[in-house]
Amino acid sequence: MANAQATLNTPHSPEHVWALIGGFDSLPDWLPFIPESLSSEGGRVRSLKDPDGNSIVERLMAFDEQQRSYSYSILTSPFPVTGYLSTLRVKADGQGSRVEWFGEFTPVGVSDEEATALFTGIYEGGLQALAKSLG
Repeated sequence: MANAQATLNTPHSPEHVWALIGGFDSLPDWLPFIPESLSSEGGRVRSLKDPDGNSIVERLMAFDEQQRSYSYSILTSPFPVTGYLSTLRVKADGQGSRVEWFGEFTPVGVSDEEATALFTGIYEGGLQALAKSLG
């Protein structure tokens, strides 16, 4: 099993950050490389499209409004992994927030290092986009 992680420290309050990213179907609101998200199964499944039209379907596995955290698994995607489970959470950090995005997965047809680099890049790029969205 391999894993990846990225963090963002921001001066914005945890409540402000969570209001933007806390909805499981809110990726298009802050993540430019996911311009489309359609929810189903009462909001527990999201079907995403990237700018190239690739489809990614994810299932919400856990949601904690009080802890400002949710975890999700990938059901289908073009990524070379299986057993993917990721968490996105916002924690208070002094006067601002710390956003953490991390996941674990089993690479398929690629090395642990390649799969880790792929998801580290996705998480870091996503948090950079979040920083821009927050202003």
